[in-house]
Amino acid sequence: MIACLRLFTALCLAALLAACASSPSSSLGELPRTPDASIEQLLEQATQAKTPEKAALLRLSAADLAYRQGNAGQSAQILQQVPMEQLKPGQQIFASTLNAELAMTRNQPKAALTALSHPSLQHLGEMPEEQQVRTGTVHARALEADGQTLAAARERVFIAPMLQGEAASKNHEAIWTLIGSLPTDQLQPNTTDDLGGWMGLAMAVKSAGTLEQQQAAIDTWRAQNPKHPAAINLPLPLTKLKELASQPLSKIALLLPQDGPLAAVGKALREGFMAAHYQAQQAGQKPPAIEFYDSSKLTSMDEFYRKAQADGVQLVVGPLEKPLVKQLSTRPQLPITTLALNYSEGDQGPAQLFQFGLAAEDEAREVSRRARADGLHRAAIMVPKGEWGDRVLRAFSQDWQANGGSIVATERVDQPVQLAQQIADMFQLRQSEARAKSLQNAAGTNVAAQPSRRQDIEFIFLAATPQQAQQIKPTLNFQYAGDVPVYATSHVYSASGDVNQYNDMNGIRFCETPWLLDSSDPLRQQVVAQWPQAAGSLGRLYAMGVDAYRLAPRLGQLKALPDSRIDGESGSLGMTQTQRVVRQLPWAQFVSGQVQRLPDTPR
Repeated sequence: MIACLRLFTALCLAALLAACASSPSSSLGELPRTPDASIEQLLEQATQAKTPEKAALLRLSAADLAYRQGNAGQSAQILQQVPMEQLKPGQQIFASTLNAELAMTRNQPKAALTALSHPSLQHLGEMPEEQQVRTGTVHARALEADGQTLAAARERVFIAPMLQGEAASKNHEAIWTLIGSLPTDQLQPNTTDDLGGWMGLAMAVKSAGTLEQQQAAIDTWRAQNPKHPAAINLPLPLTKLKELASQPLSKIALLLPQDGPLAAVGKALREGFMAAHYQAQQAGQKPPAIEFYDSSKLTSMDEFYRKAQADGVQLVVGPLEKPLVKQLSTRPQLPITTLALNYSEGDQGPAQLFQFGLAAEDEAREVSRRARADGLHRAAIMVPKGEWGDRVLRAFSQDWQANGGSIVATERVDQPVQLAQQIADMFQLRQSEARAKSLQNAAGTNVAAQPSRRQDIEFIFLAATPQQAQQIKPTLNFQYAGDVPVYATSHVYSASGDVNQYNDMNGIRFCETPWLLDSSDPLRQQVVAQWPQAAGSLGRLYAMGVDAYRLAPRLGQLKALPDSRIDGESGSLGMTQTQRVVRQLPWAQFVSGQVQRLPDTPR
């Protein structure tokens, strides 16, 4: 009898273990498995199921199968038929994860995060590793898409030990992309866990200036953290940095026009470029040799590249002329890495082409960033008529609306005599005057009524010349809209020191190059002493020339380190995935006829 009882107990224990092996635990519930049946067969079985719980599990399996087959719409329809309250916690985690994955196919990260906030997720650590990885992966994707970069990195670090093979490699590189994109003030490597190690590596790389210094910082970090995943398997961008450091830049071609309509622009760029070169020499560095080429005398870019190669050139800075940049952007590849000093129309170009310029579109996006940071939501726009104004309008509108802002009015400025009418139309003053007149007629007597403007305009985005801005701001004051903040591009600032002109623009906030806002910069002082015109509006071109020189050896660095930046004279410089250098600018305001620096926009 005792022997039979022992045998019965052993059989029960074996059955219990077998049951536990097929599901996280009896309390969490059985998870859907990869079915042999089709979606239609699973749904048919669900209609014939003996219990609501079994029917719900079969429909959950069908929804998952539809998602795996790439039919997100059908998956979502089936999942809606699965009542969460009839699922056990483990099954709820599965359903919430699938719901989040479907939300991400619709590019709705907030909906995905809402799905992953279900109370059942507190049991995720009790689930099989496969489910933890699946949930953690979609959670990381949703956090990243929602702008929660550090939280996304933390999620990927958590699932990293559960991954193998290609999935592990992709996750490893994704962690570095996320951590490497964090600004330095968010990097707090004060923990000894893997996440702290990743942040320490990013801090070491970002704190170093030159490629050589970065390589030394990486080597030091690896020696201090030999068991960290990134020390064992250095992320690919940092491996590329190591390769770049072993190939120092020794000769640059400066390709600029010396004759023709762009000669003055080319001269300012060249003088700024060489000023930075001589500063590097004075600092005891060994800067690359500079070879000059005249783009206004070019007969063909192919011939130029052949000559440059024969001269031992490793990097070309230029051309400036837009048609030449457009021509380069359409080629499948270039013989020599090239930093063009203008932008082509399209986004794509050969891998060897980088583009840098003083794009008005950068400034339009900078205004959008600043207004958002200042808590504003509703914009009115004033830009000049024509192609330039259209480009600026498009850049601002796309960035502003993509980040949740709304545009309530737009005016294209052309003739000065029309300004008063355009501003009155923008603020709907004529309707207010008409209401006052109607009230007077109804009352049969004069009624003291001041026209009132619309109240839904929180600020004006202005892209205009100093002369236009001189007329626009006083007209706003006259049209009862003087209290509406005006955010402008640098084009309103002449850098002439004309107090009367500045007085006419009192209150206007504008973004501008550090070169024109910081007269104490040592290099600027040297350049202005030699070329006084660099203190005026031409100074932006001198600043661009300086930055072109400083960018030259660091193009690979910006490409390898996503969202890293260089503090330049023309702005804080970063690079897009299409290898365009983009600027973020500091801010100033006209106050009592003077230019007053404002705090920088938070990054």
